[in-house]
Amino acid sequence: MHFIEPGKDAVEAFCDAYPVDKPVVMLNLLRFKARAAYPDDNPAEPCSGLDAYRRYGAGVMPLIKAAGGELVWQGRQSAMLIGPQDKDWHLAALVRYPSAGAFLAMVSSALYQEVSSHRAAALEDSRLIAMEEF
Repeated sequence: MHFIEPGKDAVEAFCDAYPVDKPVVMLNLLRFKARAAYPDDNPAEPCSGLDAYRRYGAGVMPLIKAAGGELVWQGRQSAMLIGPQDKDWHLAALVRYPSAGAFLAMVSSALYQEVSSHRAAALEDSRLIAMEEF
């Protein structure tokens, strides 16, 4: 099973359980398509999934910064030591937001909705895991 967008129930559960004013670190695990899959009505030039994700990154980083967030770390998987060997994540990233509310406001914004088409076109599979610092 592949996951690209959060389910409505998952977002509601996050909103109900996570304090809106508490900082959150989002762990992103990403696997890219060989070729990006844009809808027919999207004028984006054909490219690889990685290149489509780079387009997303260029558009989303200013939104993350405007929300008070920061990219803490990113890198690629080199080996799976514990876990299913069929999960090959092309990129992992940690993004810290000053609050869950700041994250939710950013992903709900019209500007984010515009840039997120590149993310959807790029990804074959993903995980987005909200991490609570302690």
